[in-house]
Amino acid sequence: MQLIHTDHAPKAIGPYSQAIIANGLLYTSGQIPLTAEGNLVEGGIQEQTKQVFANLKAVLEEAGTDLSKVIKTTVFLKDLTMFVEFNGIYEEFFNGHKPARSCVEVARLPKDVLVEIECIAVV
Repeated sequence: MQLIHTDHAPKAIGPYSQAIIANGLLYTSGQIPLTAEGNLVEGGIQEQTKQVFANLKAVLEEAGTDLSKVIKTTVFLKDLTMFVEFNGIYEEFFNGHKPARSCVEVARLPKDVLVEIECIAVV
């Protein structure tokens, strides 16, 4: 196993790694809309989703891969009424690539954010 860390995404806010590579796959921890400096991105689901993808991209790049190699995402939304708006931003980042996905509404996310996303990618 190889631990992945980049200063271009927020540090873990608990006892976990940003990502781990095992058996040719990258498993990211859930990313929330914090900047690399640890500041919460203000705004709605669109702004927060864009920051989450910036964080995921940074972690993927540190591991030598990218969004085109993502095979599965898990999405946690604070409110599924934001699903359509979220989906519009999500689709922009995958640009036609359609990894498998789970998307669930949760009662609460860290720091009371609107969205958290984790992924699995080929390295």
